[in-house]
Amino acid sequence: MDLDRSRIDYLVETLNHASAAYYGGKEEIMSNFEWDALFDELVELEEKTGFVRNDSPTHQTSSSPDTDEEIGMEEPHEYPALSLAKTKKIGELQQWAGDRDIWLSWKLDGVTLVVTYDNGLPVKILSRGNGRIGKNLNHLIGSVKGIPDRIQYMGHLVVRGEATISYDDFERINDELSEDGNEYANPRNLVAGTISLDKSNVAVVKDRAVTFNAFTLVHLDSPLVSWGARLDFLDKLGFITVERERTEAEKLPSAIERWTQKVESNKMRIPVDGLVINYDDTDYAATGSVTGHHATRAGLAYKWADVSATTTLKEIEWSCSVSTITPVAIFDPVFLEGTTVSRASLCNISELKRLGIGENGKTVIEIIKANKIIPKCVRVIKKEGAYSVPSECPVCHAPTEQVQNSKSGTITLRCTNSECPAKHLKRFVRFVSKEGMDIDGLSTERLKVFINKGFLEVFSDIYRLHAHRNEIIELDGFGGKSCENLLAAIEASKHTTPAKFIYSLSIPLIGIDAATKIINTLGSAAFYARVEQGASFEDVDGIGAEKSNAIQTWFRSASNRTVYEALKEILEIEEAEPAAAGGRCSGLSFVVTGEVSGPFKNRDALKKYVQQEGGTVKGSVSAKTDYLINNNINSNSGKNQDAKKYGIKIISVDEFIRLFGQPQ
Repeated sequence: MDLDRSRIDYLVETLNHASAAYYGGKEEIMSNFEWDALFDELVELEEKTGFVRNDSPTHQTSSSPDTDEEIGMEEPHEYPALSLAKTKKIGELQQWAGDRDIWLSWKLDGVTLVVTYDNGLPVKILSRGNGRIGKNLNHLIGSVKGIPDRIQYMGHLVVRGEATISYDDFERINDELSEDGNEYANPRNLVAGTISLDKSNVAVVKDRAVTFNAFTLVHLDSPLVSWGARLDFLDKLGFITVERERTEAEKLPSAIERWTQKVESNKMRIPVDGLVINYDDTDYAATGSVTGHHATRAGLAYKWADVSATTTLKEIEWSCSVSTITPVAIFDPVFLEGTTVSRASLCNISELKRLGIGENGKTVIEIIKANKIIPKCVRVIKKEGAYSVPSECPVCHAPTEQVQNSKSGTITLRCTNSECPAKHLKRFVRFVSKEGMDIDGLSTERLKVFINKGFLEVFSDIYRLHAHRNEIIELDGFGGKSCENLLAAIEASKHTTPAKFIYSLSIPLIGIDAATKIINTLGSAAFYARVEQGASFEDVDGIGAEKSNAIQTWFRSASNRTVYEALKEILEIEEAEPAAAGGRCSGLSFVVTGEVSGPFKNRDALKKYVQQEGGTVKGSVSAKTDYLINNNINSNSGKNQDAKKYGIKIISVDEFIRLFGQPQ
């Protein structure tokens, strides 16, 4: 018994320490796989001995950051934000559902927030805290996507949801943060760290695209019993709600299989770590009892059974990205949850030490897919040899240095050369982006690989990738067909517009809007002439002295001019005349989404017409947008929801033509 209690003490303290780091947005101490294994062991020991510590994680709700650094005063929840009981067995889900109608939805991997509205306005945002008391985060009002500034409901409304950051935004933000060694282990940690920022950083919260995904309507004054109808009501009010499917116990196995396949096929935009079932009858759900911190009928979470594979480590590859050189495990391929994997990030030097990894071709490791998506090494089963940290950068061969983060203590490896091509990854990402050269298939990860292989040093090298065709075909994730598709996309991108060309150069302060204004005002010939003369662009409306100076400074650099001239030799850049003064779209701002039909063969053709007629085209809807063009006017897309929130008119392509004409 003493041994069991001693083990319980160890498990409780270890799990709570790991949870504090996980929910506090700090460096992750252990993977979900490891945490679940220790948690399951604790549950068995507590059942065996009957001894449960007051601070046991089996009887506590997961909490949001609760440190001295978090801003906001503590406040009690109007309705307790209790956690859900969890299971890994579909049979237990079916037993819980019984013969009642239920809803299946995602268990999102983010931070739970509770938002309260009165008289159509958001009046309070609370973190989940311990489920009964949370932290006031009212400074986030207006900064988190998915929390409408105003709703068409004047009563008292309380909604609970998950704040998340998408995988794409996580990658973008982490690339920026890595320059200072402050990158995060996963999107969930980044969300936790972001919402903990004080009110002077609300612009950062907005830039990081933190999104509130409503998963339950806790209270409204009007009678509405159905859980599904409540979520539909939130949709109509302009909230972003969790994806859901109405089902019943006997259909759960097939439904769960379908939903699981979505995750395994990498179709998820935001992180999920399981599924949830809820009773449709919310009155019935409210009659359950509370066990520990779980409301027995409020919902039941399903976590996928852990699947792992053992394999032999072949080598540790060091991959340079931005300023961080990351160790990557290369191992004998294993088939894991629908795909074959042969590499997994080892994150940093601190993680190598934690795992106690060896490197000589005989080390045996255990691999999982974190949240069924990201390959991760969770354990060293048999260690042989020792890893070595490279003394020079694998890309430019400059000396490396080990840097320890002052907050987390994490040790990372960096390249000391400020001009290392890998440090300009963001510029390559911008160059190939949709607003830039629009090269489909050149993802950030592929760009990293090509830079590390020495294929890319400057932008024009992209148009010489065909010389590496045989090497690319042999790379992990490639093959003959995907290589040919990529090379075809690169070739097609040679034909471009002047504004996209200017944007792709990564001139500081010159985004696609500024580039478009310059071309619409001057035309392409005058732009090139001013570049040659070193002339000012201050006379272009919306450019001003700062942006004009940025352009002139960029072109005064000999290396930048070399990049510019090389691209002009390779690309087929359209000629553009100044936009007609007093054009039909003059002074108006448009956003174009969805399929385009009629005289415009695609969205780019429609955008080009708007710009030629003196209008501007933005990528996202804001309060300054005049029209959203979408043939599916009644869709529930994010852009349509934003347009409704801001009271912006949504028009079809046919209505656009009626109002603003078409090319002759």
